[in-house]
Amino acid sequence: MPWVAIVSAAIMWIILLFLFNKETAPEPVVVDPAVVANISKEWPTLGKTVFAGNCAGCHGAEGQGGVGPKLAGDGKLVKDPVYVHTMITKGKGGMPAQSQLKENEVYAVANYVLHSWGNTIEEPLTPAQVAEGQTKIDPAVLKNRSRFVPEDLKLIEIFLATFVMVLLTYGLIGLYSVWAEGMELHPGIHKVRSTPLATLGIITTMALTVLFSVLFVRQMVTDFAGWGAKEPVAPNVTAEGFYAAMILLMLAASIGLYKKYFMDGEVLVEDASGEFPW
Repeated sequence: MPWVAIVSAAIMWIILLFLFNKETAPEPVVVDPAVVANISKEWPTLGKTVFAGNCAGCHGAEGQGGVGPKLAGDGKLVKDPVYVHTMITKGKGGMPAQSQLKENEVYAVANYVLHSWGNTIEEPLTPAQVAEGQTKIDPAVLKNRSRFVPEDLKLIEIFLATFVMVLLTYGLIGLYSVWAEGMELHPGIHKVRSTPLATLGIITTMALTVLFSVLFVRQMVTDFAGWGAKEPVAPNVTAEGFYAAMILLMLAASIGLYKKYFMDGEVLVEDASGEFPW
């Protein structure tokens, strides 16, 4: 039964990841020929007007930065012009999505940023370039996938995730019970004898617990410093989760080794009709 529970959890986890990965499918971009034709003509004047009315308060009238990050002379923007469009339409961190802007205003202000204060691109940003850029997986989606938690959890995802955790817990406890105590328990005191290998194992797992604890604390300090920087850096959630998980796993392994090889046990009554199948 423990193995059945673990295999069932693995199948449900694959289904859950499939549901999560549907978020990687970008929404198709509708290319309006009228917008493309007007982009080159509109951005020098309309872009400047939109920037002054919506962006200058945070990024500075000359893109020098302020509450928002500096835009002047930003090689990252020039290297990936679609990123500017994404930031305007979707927002990020402290910057909200500029949903009040019309489509032509979005391209006008994006091109204004990409052609001002030392920023230069060969061709104006167009919907075709945005469509091509969105065929790649959005970094924000990858960030969510690394957490295994999408922004919007639906009922089916909550149910599957909960059931996976229940099945895994059920199965792992069952496997541990068989490993630590055997298939059958007979009345009496069960004496255990440690071995050099078991001693080495428990020392190793405790040392690894300390190591991962240090790495976890260092990662948390680094992430807090990144949040407090002038240009905030998103925390490395994957590393934090990995170190925290390894701490728990190493502690569990140490306790399991202690139970198996260092702690005597006593069975008072032999009962084959237990509540659990193991």
